[in-house]
Amino acid sequence: MFPPNPALLMRLGAQFGTMLLEAQMIVGMRTLGMMGLWRVPPSENARMVSEKLTAVQQSGMAATRATLAGKSPVAIASEALKPVRRRTRANVTRLARKGPGKP
Repeated sequence: MFPPNPALLMRLGAQFGTMLLEAQMIVGMRTLGMMGLWRVPPSENARMVSEKLTAVQQSGMAATRATLAGKSPVAIASEALKPVRRRTRANVTRLARKGPGKP
């Protein structure tokens, strides 16, 4: 399966780039929340730590399953990224709904 399909590499790059943008948005909204300028629940600080552990575990398991299934390196990376993307997408949606202002 080498060289990898360029279309699959581009798709993986776009998914990774989107995840990075979402992560930066989350950092911004949570930082504003810590300063009292964005509506976030009091549990947000604990959540931002605990969810990373879960996402890393799910990502590792997905990569392991893809590897054991004999998938290509691009497919393995894509499977590993899915749990993280799911989390960042959900966080952006949830935090953006809260909006600026006092909690």
